[in-house]
Order: sequence, then C-alpha cells, then structure tokens
Amino acid sequence: MDPILWTPWRMPYLRGEVEKQPGCVFCNKVDADDDVEFVVARSEYVFVTLNAYPYNNGHLLIVPYAHVASVEDLAPDALLDLMQTLNKSIAALRRVYNPQAFNVGANIGAAAGAGIAEHFHVHVVPRWGGDTNFMTVTAGTRIIPDALEDTYRDLRAAWDEPGD
Repeated sequence: MDPILWTPWRMPYLRGEVEKQPGCVFCNKVDADDDVEFVVARSEYVFVTLNAYPYNNGHLLIVPYAHVASVEDLAPDALLDLMQTLNKSIAALRRVYNPQAFNVGANIGAAAGAGIAEHFHVHVVPRWGGDTNFMTVTAGTRIIPDALEDTYRDLRAAWDEPGD
C-alpha cells in the first residue's frame, strides 16, 4: 500500500471556504488578534509571525509595521529593531527546536522571488542536516511534522525566556 499523508487543515482552502482578505496580508496583521494571526512577538517597529506556508518547522517572518517594499526604505531605528528582533527570533528557535543552522534572508522584489513584494519582510528558517528528504527531491513536497498552532504556542512561551 502506498503511504498516505493526511492534511485535513487544507480542506477549507480546497473547498474555497477561505476568504482572501483585501489589502496587504502583513498590514492586516498589525491590528489583528495575535492568536488568530500567529503573531509570536511585537516590538516597536516590527512583529514576528509564523509563515503560513513554512519551509521548515519554526519558519518565521520578521515584518516591519511600515508598508515598504525594500529594506532601504526603513528608518534607522526600524533597522536596529529588526536586527535585534532577528537575534531574539534565533534565540527562541534554538530553545524550542535546537536547529543546527539557520537560513536568514529577504527576497526584495518579485524578480527575486518575493511572494509579497510590496511589503518587505525577513525569513528566518531553522535548518538541520538531512532536512531535505525524498519527498522534497522527488515530489517537490515539504513534510512539516508540527502544526502551526503548536509551533505558535511553543515559540510564544520561549520568546521571553532568560538568555536573550
């Protein structure tokens, strides 16, 4: 028998029951309920949210409140806050997942691969040796063993732990 991958959380999307919200997906999170939008943390100029389509467990996005398309459009205080929040993100991810490495980066502009090119954001992706398996290579499919709700709960709890 062929293996079966169960993904029941995708059914509302497949049935067309998920409404696309008007406006910028990141700007919509600014005043939203953190628990609903999976906003892990907020600082003065940026917030940290889970990627709804993660590459790996714990894939975070650091998003400025300012709706700008590129990093050079951010004020110096926002840049400092973004980098300090990046450090806190990595520390929380280490506590929760103990990754061996990280990919940190931004795709600025659609030609660079930005899915949401109009609102600059930074990806923080925890990595482990061998985290690319046959599913990724042969089927172009990622296996994420942790539910977003569990990832959110664990990272929220780890965010303010001592050691930052």
